[in-house]
Amino acid sequence: MELRIGTRGSQLALWQANTVAERLAAAGSPTCRIVVIKTSGDQLQERPLSEVGGKRLFVKEIEDALLHNDVDLAVHSSKDMPAVLPDGLSIAGVLPREDPHDAVVLPVRLKADTTDDLIAILGPSPSIGTGSVRRVAQLLNVFPRATFTNVRGNVDTRLRKLDAGEHQALVLAAAGLRRLGFASRISMTLPIDVCVPAPGQGIVAVEIRSDDDRTRSFVERISDPAALAALDAERAVVETLGGGCQTPIGALATPLEGSRLELIGAVVSLDGRRILRATARAKCEDALELGTRVGHELVAKGAGEILAEVRTR
Repeated sequence: MELRIGTRGSQLALWQANTVAERLAAAGSPTCRIVVIKTSGDQLQERPLSEVGGKRLFVKEIEDALLHNDVDLAVHSSKDMPAVLPDGLSIAGVLPREDPHDAVVLPVRLKADTTDDLIAILGPSPSIGTGSVRRVAQLLNVFPRATFTNVRGNVDTRLRKLDAGEHQALVLAAAGLRRLGFASRISMTLPIDVCVPAPGQGIVAVEIRSDDDRTRSFVERISDPAALAALDAERAVVETLGGGCQTPIGALATPLEGSRLELIGAVVSLDGRRILRATARAKCEDALELGTRVGHELVAKGAGEILAEVRTR
């Protein structure tokens, strides 16, 4: 008897899958076997995600394997997952959250303490490596004359390109850098008032077949309740807005004392000129309602118009 874990083959994906396997083993589960599955996103490395169908390309083949009973569970970066899962699949648990913020990486280990420091280092029209529609839309407020370039591949590949002079800066998820041992390369963590992270950023999610109670019972042993509540709230924002993975939507739920969450949601026009934000608080047990409420507030402020413009591009 074993549990087959479906995952992509990237550095970070394998770190995530092996960490889940280790925690399951420590919690008394059967032996785990890693099954590497190549996704469409892995095969289209040279094109921006926004051109080839969005981040769902990183999960589709793995979800198909789960539905076909070729694997027993799938491990994902939760920000890569669609807001609405395929019929028959569900998130059974998550690992504790790593730093959810976006991070700026500069060459030669330069550091910036503030946004003003960053502007002084990079100048008014820098070349910044990121393929994220959400990051570009928000960073245009800070660098309206910047050139943003798609950058894909493993983290060490991206860092080599930066150090070789292909970009003046990279913007990556702090979580991935920290998990892979590159925390020292973080030059600045972007504050929420500059860049609201992607929903689910920093959370590793474990997906199973909804009717597989046996696997669910093992995964629930290692799941982190606070991170799961945060993920529920953030995903509910996206579902309420009807947004896909490659839309300029940010959401971050932060745990508060007394098992409560504070949720901030943001929708940004592609040119960065319109930024809508909404914030609310609720008990962790009401995470889904909290996310829906923030989503509706953003709609009331005009988020639908912005997202409609994005979809016509």
